[in-house]
Amino acid sequence: MSQKHLSEPGLVVVEVVADDEQTAVAAVNELGAHWATSGPSLPWRVPDEPGVRVRTYADTRDTRASALVEKS
Repeated sequence: MSQKHLSEPGLVVVEVVADDEQTAVAAVNELGAHWATSGPSLPWRVPDEPGVRVRTYADTRDTRASALVEKS
């Protein structure tokens, strides 16, 4: 993972592990309703570990809820 993605406070990497691809992608999409995110990565599996993984990069400094309030 590149350090450039976490070069400022408020930037996070979130890795979701779920039983199936649809659930993992849905969880990342739900995060996008609250924070500015990169969207879901391509799903992948880790050998000998259960579930499927999806990663997203998120900016927690600018929440979707506060952005909507400021535009009103």
